[in-house]
Amino acid sequence: MKPIMLNADFTERCVVNSSNLPWQPSSSPLVHRRLLERNGGEVARATSIVRYDAGATFDAHLHELGEEILVIDGTLSDEHGHYGPGTYLKNPPGSSHAPFSTGGCTLFVKLRHLDPEDTGRVVVHTLQSPWYRGMVDGLMVMPLSEFGTRHTAMVRWAPGTYFNPHRHYGGEEIFVVEGVFSDEHGSYPQGSWIRSPHLSQHKPFSVEGCLILVKTGHLLD
Repeated sequence: MKPIMLNADFTERCVVNSSNLPWQPSSSPLVHRRLLERNGGEVARATSIVRYDAGATFDAHLHELGEEILVIDGTLSDEHGHYGPGTYLKNPPGSSHAPFSTGGCTLFVKLRHLDPEDTGRVVVHTLQSPWYRGMVDGLMVMPLSEFGTRHTAMVRWAPGTYFNPHRHYGGEEIFVVEGVFSDEHGSYPQGSWIRSPHLSQHKPFSVEGCLILVKTGHLLD
């Protein structure tokens, strides 16, 4: 695969509706992906929506700078276990696995975004894990992973929830899993990906309600 530079400047705000993107081939014939950001060739710092068709397999491979996965639908498997809808995985730098899917699945995947010293593997079954009250009424938070300035969480917004204006130290990245997320810049339906740079600011809300995956503090370098 030739090197690709796509939305690779972390100092720029970026909004992509993944539902509008074409599926592109990968190195496995039964695995396709929608590219949200990418910097590199087959080995790249990247964020993608990845679709495994039934029976898809990948050869064992190393994640030098780690991998984060949210299973959107279906079941992903590897030699360590099976991960159904809503499962969050953090495979740390230096880990390896040979993933496959017997019945097919769709994933949100981030590659090579972890700190090299973040060596803990994390598996969270978000459909079963507890929620915690957020900073405003209508907001519920499920922490998934943290290391240094980097935090990853699921956040559920009840319909009609409004949050305070705030600034993102280290940037913020959001993937809309369900519903519609909004701020003063626009509205973002299911499948949208929003990346806001270091020290950016906004005032988010959700009229309809939504579920989002949020990652913060990882856009400093």
